[in-house]
Amino acid sequence: MNLQTLLTKIKRGEIDTVIVAFPDVFGRLVGKRCTGEFFRKHAQHGTHGCSYLLTVNIEMDPLDGFQLANWDKGFGDFEMRPDFSTLRVLPWQTGTALVICDSLQADGKRVAEAPRSVLRQQIDALAKKGMTAAVASELEFFLFNQSYHDAFTGDYRNLTPSSDYRIDYHTMQPTRDEALMRVARNSMAAARVPIESSKGEWGRGQHEINFVYDAPLAMADMHVLFKQGIKEIAAQQGKAITFMAKPWHTEVGSSCHIHISLWRGGKNLFWDGKSGGSKCFRQFLGGLMKYAPELGCLFAPTINSYKRYQSASWAPTKMAWSGDNRTVGFRVVGHGNSFRIENRMPGADANPYLAFAAMMAAGMAGVEEQLDCGPEYVGNAYMDAKLPALPTTLREAADRLDRSKLARKALGDRVVDFYVHTARLEVQAFESAVTDWERRRYFEQI
Repeated sequence: MNLQTLLTKIKRGEIDTVIVAFPDVFGRLVGKRCTGEFFRKHAQHGTHGCSYLLTVNIEMDPLDGFQLANWDKGFGDFEMRPDFSTLRVLPWQTGTALVICDSLQADGKRVAEAPRSVLRQQIDALAKKGMTAAVASELEFFLFNQSYHDAFTGDYRNLTPSSDYRIDYHTMQPTRDEALMRVARNSMAAARVPIESSKGEWGRGQHEINFVYDAPLAMADMHVLFKQGIKEIAAQQGKAITFMAKPWHTEVGSSCHIHISLWRGGKNLFWDGKSGGSKCFRQFLGGLMKYAPELGCLFAPTINSYKRYQSASWAPTKMAWSGDNRTVGFRVVGHGNSFRIENRMPGADANPYLAFAAMMAAGMAGVEEQLDCGPEYVGNAYMDAKLPALPTTLREAADRLDRSKLARKALGDRVVDFYVHTARLEVQAFESAVTDWERRRYFEQI
């Protein structure tokens, strides 16, 4: 849908609400609901949002120590400029359309720290080399039979998964969830978020959605819209979904595997035209192997992210690559134009704009430095002590990102300092909290 089509629908009364939003640091869409008439007359040219939206924690508390926005600067506004290529109708909301915006400073320049800007920077760098990237997400999540409100008032205890047992690739039990999953698949397709398939995953009540690949920015936009949209669809049916990386220590985590390939002139540069990976592929994967651990903060942005990295959990713990081995961090799949790299590091809590940008920066560093990915790994990477390990905590990941010369070169000091500070504030909040685990362990016996 283009702008003129939307304006016509507004005039006809088919659309009466337009959501004008941008992705925040957590990958949430934040913004405003405009009346159709106001959007038609004014907001199509852009609107404004408070700059604090990029410097709050997930509970919306303003945080200190950011240069981008703070109390001393008075928390002014950023411009929210619509990207009309993102216009779509939302079938699960009555008479509603959505447009995703870029965040701009008063001088018209992008807010460098905004997630969409971070990804655009890497897309622009790739374009200067005459290349584009094709990207696709795989998202896993848990579905529960309680509503979000009931989960909240029950302090997120005793939640009932939508299945009673593990359902990986099952076709019988997931039929119970088809009332939701079918609506989600079809509604997303109508909202220009094409879905390849859905399936039961390894955990109880766990599902996976695979997207049709696209350009990085379009894919990231679809990714965040899917997450919000399926939560809204679940809420309409009295159910709840979580994209936490590790909701319970006794259950498997939820991943966000990211597939990527480089293209020029309609040709997949990762394929050598004969039987396997090209030199470009080996260099790009070499960059991922070298630099992904120091960019881990952009793949795993929360305290909970690192609970997912456990041995024999289907989530990677070591840096290795293989053609078809689910114990490694990078799997190589496909053939010909479908030949690509699968990054298994990110969890379902990853912000796709940042994760895609990190992959592009690391991979292209490998191309520029003419690195090589080394031999394919064979065996159980979980048990191989010789392999480099992924960061095990958000604190470690933030420290690695802070020290990363590659991150500072590719993303810029402002962006690195911003996300390092964001991560460290999250660590500080967690370390000052008193948990249920502490009460159970110490209340009586200490």
